[in-house]
Amino acid sequence: MYTVRLQIALNVYREECSGPMIDQLFEFVQNHPLLVGAFLLVLTAWIAYEVRNSAASGVTSGQATQLINREDAVVVDTREVGDFKAGHIAGARNIPQSRIDDSMRELEKAKDKPIIVVCKNGQSAGITVAKLTKAGLPRVLKLKGGMMQWQADGLPVVKK
Repeated sequence: MYTVRLQIALNVYREECSGPMIDQLFEFVQNHPLLVGAFLLVLTAWIAYEVRNSAASGVTSGQATQLINREDAVVVDTREVGDFKAGHIAGARNIPQSRIDDSMRELEKAKDKPIIVVCKNGQSAGITVAKLTKAGLPRVLKLKGGMMQWQADGLPVVKK
C-alpha cells in the first residue's frame, strides 16, 4: 500500500520535473526504499547530534568576552606554540591538545571559574571540552568558530 502511494507520488513529480538525472534518482528511490530510508534516518540523527552539541557547549565571541570580563573566565588555547605566538586572546594559557592530560592539575585550580577552550576554527576544541568535563570541571565551554571567528569579529589578539 505504502509502495503504491510512493510510486504514484513519484510518478506525478517525475512528470513535473523531467531530466535524466531526476529519472535515475526516482528509479533508485523506487528500487531501494530501505537503503534510502536508512540514509535519511542516519542523516537526521547526524544533524540532530550536531545541533545538540554545537548549542550545548559553545559560546560566541561576544559571550566569551562577557565571561572573561564578568566572571574572570580562564581561556585555554589548544593550538600549537607557533600559532599561539602568532596571535591569541589576552590572558589565554597555551596548553596544546596533546598536553591537556598533563595540565589537568593546573586547570583544576580554576574549577570555580568558567573555562573557555579555544582552537583554530572551533572543530577540535570539542575533544578537549569532553576531556575536561569528564575530569570533573563543571563549566567548560568551547569558543564557536575558534580563533578564526574571534579575529573575524575584529576582537583583539596579543602577539608574543
